Amino acid sequence: MYVPFSADPLGTTFLQSRASPSTGAVTQPEDFGPLVELEQIGTRRCFNRDEEIFAQGDVGDCWYRVVSGTVRICKLLRDGRRHVAQFCFADDCFGLPAGGMRMESAEAIGDVVVTRYPQRATDRLIDENPRLARDLYDRMLRELSNAQRRTLLLGRLLASERVASFLVELSKRYDTCHILVLPMTRSDIADYLGLTIETVCRELSALKRYGIIASTSPRPDRIELRDCKALEALCEGEHPKGLPGYAPRWRTREEISA
Repeated sequence: MYVPFSADPLGTTFLQSRASPSTGAVTQPEDFGPLVELEQIGTRRCFNRDEEIFAQGDVGDCWYRVVSGTVRICKLLRDGRRHVAQFCFADDCFGLPAGGMRMESAEAIGDVVVTRYPQRATDRLIDENPRLARDLYDRMLRELSNAQRRTLLLGRLLASERVASFLVELSKRYDTCHILVLPMTRSDIADYLGLTIETVCRELSALKRYGIIASTSPRPDRIELRDCKALEALCEGEHPKGLPGYAPRWRTREEISA
């Protein structure tokens, strides 16, 4: 369903992303000219849970920015397996670079609102606004950096390191080290990490058993991060007792209390 663009004309998340990291002050309105012009060519669209935003094999004549919700980018392999290449959150762009045929599909995780930008109109704006070109260039560099981190993540040998790295990645994205919201399913996480759903569940249970994370009933999509330092150490290959690759450094809560 298309939604008129008049709501949030400047794109709230775009403006927030231009705030000063030190003072939190937002750039002055006159500095938003290129962003305003970009938003004016965009069209808001709303999608329900598991609804397809674009399909693998579609013509790539546009790109998108997430306004709210979470989007998964995935590819269906010939043997029927699914690979989740990326999770996109608020203010993330996807579908870039537009052009040719889509190699992957984009699907809504829960209710999602996105802005759709036609590629030809975007190209014209980039030619006319060097500052807009710079902004989009910076976004592409961040996407490239994220892709490199995902490559390193999949290169880890141990499932425990992959799961821990995923949780750390989300905690940094949400800027929290307490309650972590997982909008995606365990199956999504498994297909993202190149693991089976049973392995993901087993590794999460092991992290709970050693007090590194905890469930927050009755919300299965929320995880409490109880020991972020231990989680980050696990990403670097330092494993608590009972997990693969154990190095005798950590003790369980039961061992500490004893």
